[in-house]
Amino acid sequence: MPSRVEDALVAIRRIMRAAEQSSRSLSRQAGMTASQVVVLQIIASEGEISPSAIAQKARITQATVTALLDRLQKRDLVTRTQGASDRRRVFVTLTESGRKLLDDTPDALQTRFAARFNELKDWQQASINAALEQVAELLDAEKIEAAPILAYGRLDPTVDDHGNPIEPPPEA
Repeated sequence: MPSRVEDALVAIRRIMRAAEQSSRSLSRQAGMTASQVVVLQIIASEGEISPSAIAQKARITQATVTALLDRLQKRDLVTRTQGASDRRRVFVTLTESGRKLLDDTPDALQTRFAARFNELKDWQQASINAALEQVAELLDAEKIEAAPILAYGRLDPTVDDHGNPIEPPPEA
């Protein structure tokens, strides 16, 4: 294999490992996934928001948002309330414990990436995006649905890529 191919594969593997390590660290330190942190960040920035707006902002499916909100609500990190004028509408807000956990949570990998990426000049950002899109194409991955969340594994391990529930394996 030519050296440039090996260098490219090593760089891809480093990115994959960084996402894996970040996901595990976040899980250990905060007991949350990167997608849960992103959802909490969106809710915190909006104050009150509908689940469909969360899905749109996070660029993930409504089914995934629903599963994530279920988990966050069970941990008393968010609350859901019905709309005053339209009871069919649901709004999500952060609880005090959700705000505290979010404040104490280390930055997710995509947050650190975004901060550094935004410091680059426009032509550098465009160059990186073009190269990454080319890499996705080389891996036949350009048509794979993906959210802007750097995480290892599924965004929500309780649903598949189509929002269908995944049954946990039977306990031995």
